[in-house]
Amino acid sequence: MNPRALLSADEARALDLAAEARISASGIVSRTVLQTPALRVVLFAFAAGQELTGHSSARRALVHILSGECEFQFNGAWSRLTAGALLHLPPGHPHAVRAQAGDFTMLLTLGAETPAAA
Repeated sequence: MNPRALLSADEARALDLAAEARISASGIVSRTVLQTPALRVVLFAFAAGQELTGHSSARRALVHILSGECEFQFNGAWSRLTAGALLHLPPGHPHAVRAQAGDFTMLLTLGAETPAAA
């Protein structure tokens, strides 16, 4: 178990994500929700106007917008995403994200790719 993770990989437990989100007026707060060798789940809270500049990940990503709205850059263009949106990013796909006029939270799930069965 990751001692900083909000959930233990070895026990079943519910978690109130809204209560765990920590907005900082001057930045972006990330909290590891769960971490295993194959899966990492991270809760992000963005203050208005904060941005993660362009980057990519070697892992497959699912981004679920929990509250507020943001602009996400993928496929070479910016798209507005609001609460309830789910975005899939294949491994190596360049992307960026920025908060709009208000705060927003998102849940990032990163999965390890496994080789295809023969």
